[in-house]
Amino acid sequence: MTEKTAGAAGATGRRLRVALAGQQNAGKSTLFNALTGVAQHIANYPGVTVDKKSGFYLDHGRRVEVVDLPGTYSLTSFSLEERVVRRFLYEERPDVVVNVLDASNLRRGLYLTAQLIELGHPLIVVVNMMDVAERRGLKIDLNALARKLKVPVVASIGRKGVGREELRAAIRRIADEPDTSPAISDARLDYGALEETIGWVEERLADSSGLDAGAAVRGLAVKLVEGDAEAVRLVREDPRQAVFLEEVAEARKNFETAHDLSTGDHVAAIRDRFAGEIVTASVRESRKGAVSASERVDRLLLHRILAPIFLVLVVWGIYEISIVQGYELTKVTWPFLASLRNFAAQWLPEAGFLYDPQIRSLGLWMVDSANTLLNYVPIFLILFALIAILEDSGYMARIAFILDRILHRFGLHGQSTLPFILAGVFAGGCAVPGVMATKGIPDERARLATILTVPFMNCLAKIPLYTLLINIYFVEAKGLVLFYLSTITIFAALLVAKLLSVSVLRHKETAPFVMELPHYHLPTLTGVLRRSIDRTWLYIKKVGTVVVAVSVVVYVLLQFPGLSADQEAVYEGRAEAAIAEFYDEMAGNPYLAAVPDQAALTGLVNVYTDYRTEKLMAQGAEASRAVDARYENRYPEFYPFLKRSSDKEARTAERALKTLATTRKTLRREMKEERIVNSLLGQVGRSLEPVTQFAGFDWKINVALLSSFAARESSVATLGVLFQPSDGENDTLEERMGTEQRAAGYSALGAVALMLFFALYPPCLATTIMVRVQTQSYRWMIFSIVFPTFLGLSVASAVFTLGGMFALSGLETLTITYFTAFAAVILVGLFKRPFGRVLPPPGLFAARRRVMRGESR
Repeated sequence: MTEKTAGAAGATGRRLRVALAGQQNAGKSTLFNALTGVAQHIANYPGVTVDKKSGFYLDHGRRVEVVDLPGTYSLTSFSLEERVVRRFLYEERPDVVVNVLDASNLRRGLYLTAQLIELGHPLIVVVNMMDVAERRGLKIDLNALARKLKVPVVASIGRKGVGREELRAAIRRIADEPDTSPAISDARLDYGALEETIGWVEERLADSSGLDAGAAVRGLAVKLVEGDAEAVRLVREDPRQAVFLEEVAEARKNFETAHDLSTGDHVAAIRDRFAGEIVTASVRESRKGAVSASERVDRLLLHRILAPIFLVLVVWGIYEISIVQGYELTKVTWPFLASLRNFAAQWLPEAGFLYDPQIRSLGLWMVDSANTLLNYVPIFLILFALIAILEDSGYMARIAFILDRILHRFGLHGQSTLPFILAGVFAGGCAVPGVMATKGIPDERARLATILTVPFMNCLAKIPLYTLLINIYFVEAKGLVLFYLSTITIFAALLVAKLLSVSVLRHKETAPFVMELPHYHLPTLTGVLRRSIDRTWLYIKKVGTVVVAVSVVVYVLLQFPGLSADQEAVYEGRAEAAIAEFYDEMAGNPYLAAVPDQAALTGLVNVYTDYRTEKLMAQGAEASRAVDARYENRYPEFYPFLKRSSDKEARTAERALKTLATTRKTLRREMKEERIVNSLLGQVGRSLEPVTQFAGFDWKINVALLSSFAARESSVATLGVLFQPSDGENDTLEERMGTEQRAAGYSALGAVALMLFFALYPPCLATTIMVRVQTQSYRWMIFSIVFPTFLGLSVASAVFTLGGMFALSGLETLTITYFTAFAAVILVGLFKRPFGRVLPPPGLFAARRRVMRGESR
């Protein structure tokens, strides 16, 4: 152990850093919650997307920081989690490492314990989930375990808080007595034929004064002999070690030649044997050969025929509860958010009759952008709670197990399933939580492929445009067209994932697929709620603040350069005429005294607008009467204009104000429409016509697609603005848009091209930002915009051009496109060779083989 590490605990004084390390599903996070309570913080490790959870507690006046490291099975460098844990232990140098083991699967966890011992940090072993072990008939001799490992051992039942105080006491003893503490184990694994080589490497490392490994010399020596890439990188930082590394590589080669065995295999076998010997000495099994409850459940849930059926039911349940029922909750939260908007509007400068101060327009725009995000918080809370239940129960691993074989053929991963579900395998998902859910995919290539294809799913915001076009052009085949669109996006995602895996992602690192089937557990209410709240809050912080900032850019693009002087003059003339008409109608009316000038009249119209808004939001007669009372008390001079009355003069005043307010609303809407047409986005839409004409898109469609980048729903809203009704008409958007487009020669074939482009269109603003967050790369964020745009436009142009060339109808074209995509998926899926799948060395695989069944034999 280096001198710096040896004195770490003593040097910290009254502050202590504790790292929780262990394999997945060992109850590490539950123990973390028991230690820290609500004093927690979630962030990301620098440069990666792996969660970094830290918290603290006070112990006899000492502040103890607890860091919950990602779950890992070893300290190799195959997966991102393993590299993060290693780097933290090497570079951050915690004062105490708490190794959490699953009492019912000791052998599996002890493989990591052997490596932690070699790091030389003060170590405490926590044997967690003792109740599960007892139910399985396992009796663990903790004293024998402590003697073998030569470190303190604490028994625990994390979800019940059992063992918490004992663990705190053990940590306290290490902090108080760093020099005499037995926590730094002197247990030593004998690597047999490699011992001589490891000993030689140890000596050379000990003599290297310029090397600060942050770990025991022996641990680093073993890693170098294994050929571990991270260990080699650490030593290579000292340029004087180049020759030394060549000598180590030569020694490793000689061993492998002499024994016909890789050093990795040999070291893994020794560690596995070490774990087996400890289990034999410290564990007694009273019900040997009995089938566990988890295995009995798996015989049903993983049955070849029943497994897909149960999986579909689970997927449907997630969709129904979170998206459908959760959306109903937004009807409860929206009035609250709307009241926040009204509150903000009261503090901003007053609206003008035609023009608002920029600070008011921009301020309300930002509030509206934030409200759009916050209104979906109930959905995310439910969604993340359901995910936590699936994770804690152990079924999430089974989902990956069931689908990995299929998805793997397309460069994806079993854990890609959940992101696709959340993004909208069924119409109605959302790509933002879908992209967020990719964080748990250990294979970097598959994770990036999933991130870049998740936006192809059928999010709820795409449905309005599909519905609009289907009701215009496919009235007789609504169900069939919607079925085509709902499933062709899945085909597109699979094919694009394969394309990316063999092209731009082919050099990305892959991790060995180690499938663990943990025992089923009953999730705790506290754990589920805490994780749901934590993840939702993380979503709000990471996305919400950025969305509000970027909304300013969208505002500028839609508002400027604005109306010309001539256009402004026309609107101002119409406004003055409406105001003059109001005063003419109010001539001789005693209530006219309340609005002696135009400034007062503008204030009256603003009060009327606010009053009507609050009346519409009022729930029930009592709330409506409360609104009346509030406005009568606050604006006594204006109230006769607001409330219908039997008084003749008051009715005249109310009617005149309503007419003026309606005219003002019409003028402001028309100004907004013209501003959009003249805006930078509108000009860009016209400039894109030479390119988009091959897909059948005119400038209005282009503007709608550009505006939908901020939010998919904006496409239909923008079309509603662009296809305005004529005076005296009250047609629906479908009727207006259909009539105008058919007159311009637009057909169902163009609608098919537009729907296909919209299905492959780049992700919306919030999803794009989440791509940046999850990849930690602006390059991938830009790629997620550029590639789908090129792909979507190419597909739409090809479909539109070929359909027109062969004189096909829209439905015929869509049907041919659908079955072509389906055939391509079948052909690609039949090609079994795994692209770039990297398997672990045979020895490591042998050491991990039991992990696949989650058992210790």
